[in-house]
Amino acid sequence: METIGGLRAPLTVASLGLAQLLGASWPWSLAAGLGVYLGAGGWRFLRVAAQTISRDLSGLYVLVRVKFIVRRYLRTRSTVPSIFAQRVALHPDKPALVEEATGEVWSFSELDRRSNAIAHWALTEGWCSGDVVAIFMESRPIMVALWLGLAKVGVEAALINFNLRRDSLIHCIEVSQAHGMVFGVELVDAVAEVRGSLFSRMTFFWTGDLGAEQCLASFSAQQLDILLNSLPQTPPPVIHNKGFDDRLFYIYTSGTTGLPKPAIVVHSRFYRIAAFGYYSYRLHSDDIIYTCLPLYHSAGNIMGVGQCLIHGLTVVIRRKFSASRFWDDCVRYKCTVAQYIGEICRYLLSQPVRPSELSHQVRIAIGNGLRPDVWEAFANRFNIKHIGEFYGATECNCSIANLDGKVGACGFNSVILPNVYPIRLLKVKEESMELIRDSRGLCVPCGPGEPGILVGRINQKDPLRRFDGYVNQEATNKKIIHNVFTKGDSAYLSGVEGKAGMAVIADTTRNFNYDTFLQGVMKRLPSYARPIFLRLSPVVDTTGTFKIQKTRFQKEGYDPRHSTDRFYFLNSRMGRYVALTEEVYNDILEEKVSL
Repeated sequence: METIGGLRAPLTVASLGLAQLLGASWPWSLAAGLGVYLGAGGWRFLRVAAQTISRDLSGLYVLVRVKFIVRRYLRTRSTVPSIFAQRVALHPDKPALVEEATGEVWSFSELDRRSNAIAHWALTEGWCSGDVVAIFMESRPIMVALWLGLAKVGVEAALINFNLRRDSLIHCIEVSQAHGMVFGVELVDAVAEVRGSLFSRMTFFWTGDLGAEQCLASFSAQQLDILLNSLPQTPPPVIHNKGFDDRLFYIYTSGTTGLPKPAIVVHSRFYRIAAFGYYSYRLHSDDIIYTCLPLYHSAGNIMGVGQCLIHGLTVVIRRKFSASRFWDDCVRYKCTVAQYIGEICRYLLSQPVRPSELSHQVRIAIGNGLRPDVWEAFANRFNIKHIGEFYGATECNCSIANLDGKVGACGFNSVILPNVYPIRLLKVKEESMELIRDSRGLCVPCGPGEPGILVGRINQKDPLRRFDGYVNQEATNKKIIHNVFTKGDSAYLSGVEGKAGMAVIADTTRNFNYDTFLQGVMKRLPSYARPIFLRLSPVVDTTGTFKIQKTRFQKEGYDPRHSTDRFYFLNSRMGRYVALTEEVYNDILEEKVSL
């Protein structure tokens, strides 16, 4: 069928030419060509095109519009601070950031002034373009002012997960090569634990409520708020030569399968992520966004706060997610857009019914990781008109978005215009996740309904296709594959793991029903995706963005000797889950039991 599909176009052209040689009129020639095209399978393409053309044209419009603006900013060597300055000039007194914890409102001009003071502070510390400063605090407006102010003088912020402690925290600070660190006073204990293990050249600053001076004096941390009060709030001198494709800051990977890696975010990437969200989901400058996502993450800091800095929206920032306060906050601040990630929507559904869940003004929820079985229940219960689900990592060049609200979909790749946005799902060996290649050494695209790994062709001259990677070059190289679409090309390898080995379930009530679970799994998942092993645990640890921390579970595997948790095995002959005893475990190792 693939061979016929590849010959479809030449066969159609040949039939047109032959009809003309035989003296047929143009209408008859076109009819003959159409008949050959349809006979060669073209009817399938036409059917798909008719069903998806509206969605694909919407996607094309967004892509072209963003690309046009990106090229303009490239020519003018714009940066995120310079784009933000345009918004300040347009509406200086409009609310930019709102801190939910205090109700404090920062206008665009106030955010600008505060970030200017931070820029002057960076200069007084002797930091220059390319230097790095670590930021370690819970989400609040000052965090935005910090990295924005640093960027005004070319200094790059390393945005560190405020849930990290000890070795992971030390790793993130050291790998960034930070010259200084600003931390929230609420994290003083975490900083105190690692202070002695960090670079001696580092200087420390804290921000937040008074009362922690005695704890902080032991390692010479200075109070940043007092320093900023004595500095000018006028624009700093432009002493750097950074442009749209230069480094802005670093966002770390979640660390679900190892130590976090700092991904490089350049100014154009920040703009691209924010702009695709803005135009894909038809946001407006008068929208008010509610984000309870951490600002050390791209979803909160770029997709959320980016709408403020780039497009002039108001963003309400909550320090940490609260399922019980989510809708009350949306009502209080008249939010029209809400962000979600991971399991937030499921947590909200588990809450008791309250009046605020239907008296809000939220028309769209934007995020990723919304499971299909939760999607419709979430939208129906909370009267959300549109779900803006998307897929993409901070560093990737193959982000996709669900533009038409299809339940369960995280995005699409156009069948009509596949090369306009060159991403593909490629076939892999399920047991090793190794890419499958054809006789020419090129990767093999998946067909409809086939599982695979997502890649995006790399073009370093195109801000929409470039891959900036990580601080560590070795880590960057691991995400690049070659000879993908054509000989000599390269692509970003998303590397999303798709193994279906063991499911870890938080069973707090010890009332888990294995038969009901298996029935649901068999209805919703193909055979290769069904978990063979189950591990029932009282609690499942998550990252700060509500992703499950899988590393410990992967290391322990399904060996019941490593944990007091309950393990179960899907016995295919019996058609049900059975207790995984040490005897059964040994039988599996000795291949007496088939998987």
